Amino acid sequence: MHTRISSGSPWESSVGYSRAVIAGDTIYISGTAGEGPDVYRQTLSALASVTTVLAESGFELSEVVQSRLVVADFENWEDAARAHGEVYGEVKPAFSLVHALPFVDAEILVEVECIAVRHRAV
Repeated sequence: MHTRISSGSPWESSVGYSRAVIAGDTIYISGTAGEGPDVYRQTLSALASVTTVLAESGFELSEVVQSRLVVADFENWEDAARAHGEVYGEVKPAFSLVHALPFVDAEILVEVECIAVRHRAV
């Protein structure tokens, strides 16, 4: 059995996805955009949202085993990676940085995805 978590976004219904899905001791968090004027601040904002979903679902940041950044403008990848390093510095999950075509909303510069595995009893 899976637990589906919704953010309330209208995209979830029309596209057919969940903000996150918990399957056993694993949570899969969908691409999450942040807010801000640049890729660095958007990455920090998106990672804060991911951290909130983790906490509200009974997971900890230290349980993240994989993280992916998707950037629309590869020229700014270092700013996104720097923000990622500031948040996940000691966690050191498996990591991918992907360049994508511009997002549906041109103001979105980066999305964050992650997978976490609970390593403690709840």
